[in-house]
Amino acid sequence: QVQLVESGGGSVQAGGSLRLSCAASGYTYKSGCMAWFRQAPGKEREGVAAICTNSGGASYADSVKGRFTISLDNAKNTLYLQMNSLKPEDTAVYYCAADHSPVRFDLLQEYEYNYWGQGTQVTVSS
Repeated sequence: QVQLVESGGGSVQAGGSLRLSCAASGYTYKSGCMAWFRQAPGKEREGVAAICTNSGGASYADSVKGRFTISLDNAKNTLYLQMNSLKPEDTAVYYCAADHSPVRFDLLQEYEYNYWGQGTQVTVSS
């Protein structure tokens, strides 16, 4: 049974940093693509960052480029999202997602992923 478990969320002031982690069990990050999504109150879930094991690169939403970094530790089977220069508009529940064989039309879209974590809350105060 695949489980993705996020951690690292919390409350921080604007300009601060947080690092989210997503530990996988029953699933290996050694192949396929992984991503972080977020959902703010009253808004649809949106893709934040994505990475594939065989592409060598990452994709980011325009709103987080230059501030967020997605990375993968294969030895720990853990996905990370380093978030710097946080803004109040980054407040949301953050989810990790993964799939061994995504279609790859747009890795920041939900339909690319079959496995999801339960989410972790990030709150940024001004």
